[in-house]
Amino acid sequence: MVIADNRHRQMPLPEDLSTGRGQPLAYPEAVQLVNPTDPEHQGEVDDKYQYSCENKDLKVHGWICRTTPVGFWLIIPSDEFRSGGPLKQNLTSHVGPTTLAVFLSGHYAGKYMETHIGQDEPWKKVFGPVFIYLNSAADGDDPLWLWEDAKIKMMSEVQSWPYNFPASEDFQKSEERGCVSGRLLVQDSNDVISANGAYVGLAPPGDVGSWQTECKDYQFWTTADEDGCFSIKNIRTGNYNLYAWVPGFVGDYRSDALVTITSGSNIKMGDLVYEPPRDGPTLWEIGIPDRSAREFNVPDPDPKYVNRLFVNHPDRFRQYGLWSRYTELYPNEDLVYTIGVSDYSKDWFFAQVVREMDNKTYQGTTWQIKFKLDHVDRNSSYKLRVAIASATLAELQVRVNDPNANRPLFTTGLIGRDNAIARHGIHGLYLLYHVNIPGTRFIEGENTIFLKQPRCTSPFQGIMYDYIRLEGPPVS
Repeated sequence: MVIADNRHRQMPLPEDLSTGRGQPLAYPEAVQLVNPTDPEHQGEVDDKYQYSCENKDLKVHGWICRTTPVGFWLIIPSDEFRSGGPLKQNLTSHVGPTTLAVFLSGHYAGKYMETHIGQDEPWKKVFGPVFIYLNSAADGDDPLWLWEDAKIKMMSEVQSWPYNFPASEDFQKSEERGCVSGRLLVQDSNDVISANGAYVGLAPPGDVGSWQTECKDYQFWTTADEDGCFSIKNIRTGNYNLYAWVPGFVGDYRSDALVTITSGSNIKMGDLVYEPPRDGPTLWEIGIPDRSAREFNVPDPDPKYVNRLFVNHPDRFRQYGLWSRYTELYPNEDLVYTIGVSDYSKDWFFAQVVREMDNKTYQGTTWQIKFKLDHVDRNSSYKLRVAIASATLAELQVRVNDPNANRPLFTTGLIGRDNAIARHGIHGLYLLYHVNIPGTRFIEGENTIFLKQPRCTSPFQGIMYDYIRLEGPPVS
């Protein structure tokens, strides 16, 4: 199986998951191979979610037959018909040789990605076409040459989109579509800079960030260059909003102007300015605002639950059972993070999960952020920005300097159906919260913010943080 340059391996067979060869684990999709047909897989965990991939990276994947070098590849040349935008995660392949082309799913989103068609509501959508590619090599050649050839073919198909052969009038050809271009800038405090590497896209009209769960129509995305310039081609006719998010900055951008694409249109939007939410200067921050928890401490897996593909791999979070390592690493007390001393890559666990008790019950957890303030403006408000990369049937309660206060200063209520903790994702749906903290809640000297996640009926409940920032009072 090959998904990427660094994600390829000899795979188990479907029968390896059956009774006698595989032992089901915490959910049916995860199986430990106890008597596999290939002894090389002995003891490993197989789980189809380990091979998930974001839409933006899911252009070609497939299989290589090693005995006779033949490749079977699925090429998806456009994301326009796939739901949820560029960061939506979908299944790719699993036990050999299963190949999936997923157009619409609730994985890593939950009920928020369900498609609801109203009574008497007209609706239609074109999924695909996708491209099936077979290639072969001479005996003795490196079988991975077939993967390199498949990548070249994928690039050719991407350049050929939209195809000119579909006869359906609902599949618009290139001359029936339009284009949009412009430049995105970021104004943070008084500085205006280019939105280098921003994700910019057109999706159906909606609220800020609504593209994450949009699943009935089409989306068109690109990335801005180092100057913030972007160009989106071959857009189907219709009405859209322009959305964006910029790595390194919290929040989402949406242009208020409705973008109407007609056949042959070439809309130049000029300079657009995104002002990320900010009230005052940064007093401290934890993490990188990139919509994922990748930069935090992802632990080594339990040795008895290893998939060797992801040992010493950038996607180390794809190992089974990492949620249970929290109780092992913090057996007596929950996580305490000290600003100016702790290192988030080592000292901030990648997910605030529940604590597993001896009787197989679970307990909510309360994390602490300790920091010093030399001066407190008791007449002003401070702002805590909490960007969440994923949530699963969780709740975030914020308390300041009093962990036992009956009422939290802030609570999200029940949030999230991502299930990214169980499905080896490092993010689900992005959420951003802004918490006002009156200056009277702080003291000069050491302060503590308590982050409590109290819901605890399942080992998979919890929160993945993207980024946390405390801002001081506004400066005139």
